[in-house]
Amino acid sequence: MTGEPISQAELNVLFEAARWAPSAGNTFPWRILYAHRDTEHWPLFFDLLVERNKAWCRNAAVLLVFISRTTNEQTGNPLKTHSYDTGAAWENLALQGTLSGLVVHGMAGFDYARAKTTLSVPDDLRVEAMAAVGRPGPITVLPEDFQARESPNTRRPISEVTFEGPYRD
Repeated sequence: MTGEPISQAELNVLFEAARWAPSAGNTFPWRILYAHRDTEHWPLFFDLLVERNKAWCRNAAVLLVFISRTTNEQTGNPLKTHSYDTGAAWENLALQGTLSGLVVHGMAGFDYARAKTTLSVPDDLRVEAMAAVGRPGPITVLPEDFQARESPNTRRPISEVTFEGPYRD
């Protein structure tokens, strides 16, 4: 990523795409916390990352933390699909970001417990994932071992991850 800023209007386009994800009966269990580079909130988010992700994200324009509400606010009943809905919001955001010509990089490599306390996430919400958003930069700004990961990678064949009928190995 280049380190160039992304405007709030550009980011809102990604948020709008996320807004159309499944919403557990319109309860919208997912929330997105974010910090633009060069703001007072940036260090709170950046310092949550493991060292390898810090190297990857040092030139990001925005860092995001996805959280989800585990219970219905009106009924108090568990929201069984809170993670599913939040994952769909992430995917919508990532696809829109890619369509907008941005780099959108999801991450699990961060301190979840510290994110919950540092970002004042209430007890009935769960920290799900982080993401970095930025403008594409030259591959040469990445550490050498990261550069190799930037080429297309292989995926498991569909036959290994889909099953008609009961699960089988």
